[in-house]
Amino acid sequence: MAENRWDYTELAKHYDKRGDYSDEALDQLLAITRPDLEYPIADIGAGTGKLSRPLLARGYRVLAVEPNAAMRECGVRNTVGQSITWSVGTGERTGLPARCAELVTFGSSFNVTDRKATLKEVARIARPRGWFACMWNHRDLDDDIQRLCEQVILEHLPSYQYGSRREDQTDVIRDSGLFEEPRAFEGRTVHSMPLADFMDAWRSHATLQRQAGAAFPVIVSGIEAALKGRSKVDVPYTTRVWCARLK
Repeated sequence: MAENRWDYTELAKHYDKRGDYSDEALDQLLAITRPDLEYPIADIGAGTGKLSRPLLARGYRVLAVEPNAAMRECGVRNTVGQSITWSVGTGERTGLPARCAELVTFGSSFNVTDRKATLKEVARIARPRGWFACMWNHRDLDDDIQRLCEQVILEHLPSYQYGSRREDQTDVIRDSGLFEEPRAFEGRTVHSMPLADFMDAWRSHATLQRQAGAAFPVIVSGIEAALKGRSKVDVPYTTRVWCARLK
């Protein structure tokens, strides 16, 4: 999650328009891991607080770690007065004390780290028998609107790849040798938003921006043109989660 690899500075102002994680998936994660309220949850790559906020709403204290200043500033504003501490760090080097968290979470951030090094850092900062969890919102590519979006992307970027964010994380976690057998599960959610907010969410899409380069604004404009005339967009997501307990 080093800033020189993935710079979210220009994307931060749009990031809050992205869909929330599935309540069903989050509740299932917490039912499995059962974090003790006495100890905080460490949310690594916390961004603007998209995962931290629902954890706070469920009564947990959060240690939010975010390397990008613009994202972190948005997150601080979004969580003023709540039981959260923000700090600068990366997945590989969180800067957090050893054995400080019951659960260490990565909301759409594990894929932009050196995953092997990050899992070692998780083992350092998690309490004995603590938990690791990573998750992403995956758009339903069979949805009519998403098919239109994909057509525009592939017209301009035929080699577009989703990267490790759509990969099964089981082997990476298992091969670390640090955790018990990983568990995977998912939950569905639909994010309804005005078209303008939907386009702002696309403007926060780091994976697409990174691959498209100078073509990124052209692709976003093409998606907007393809959806012209719609006032609202319903976006179906599947929140996919992997979690594992320290040995």
